[in-house]
Amino acid sequence: LLLGVMLWAPWWMLHGAPLAELSGDQDFQLFLHKNLEFTRKIKGDVAVLQRVVCDTFQLCKEEELLLVRQDLGIVQAPLEQCHSRTFQAEACFSQIRDGLRAYHGSLAAFLELLPGHTSLVETLQLDAANLSSNIQQQMEDLGLATVTYPTEGPGPLPAFSSRFHHQVSGFFILANFQRFLETAYRALRHLACL
Repeated sequence: LLLGVMLWAPWWMLHGAPLAELSGDQDFQLFLHKNLEFTRKIKGDVAVLQRVVCDTFQLCKEEELLLVRQDLGIVQAPLEQCHSRTFQAEACFSQIRDGLRAYHGSLAAFLELLPGHTSLVETLQLDAANLSSNIQQQMEDLGLATVTYPTEGPGPLPAFSSRFHHQVSGFFILANFQRFLETAYRALRHLACL
């Protein structure tokens, strides 16, 4: 319950965010609605891969793995620009784009971990790359300033000290990606409702 409140709390502030100048633009609204659906699809595929990790490695509950997580250095891609009081579409889009690129690379961990699910992993990688490209293209089309934030999120995969650490890292990459997608989805939905 506390985690739910913490994840939702930043969205209370968004209701006071200034209206985006582009909120009435029909092309922008079409972009938002298409990519809301696309983000929902990616979230569903991540959930499928999370179930595979749970079934295959019995890694199902985050709270049971928190001590191991501290040793792994797996961090959440930042999205603070998507839920701050100074919400700006271009800054939020830039962070979504950059985070999708980071998770695209991090998903490579599953090609070795789950060789029987290569097609699902490759589909997720392709979808993350395509959504990132969609956002980049829309930003360019609308003349929005593109900002590249320093890489704080998932970067090159660390060398894993054991197969178990590799598996747990994969578990947390997916958990972080799912939270990232939830925030991105809420930001897109917020803009679509303005």
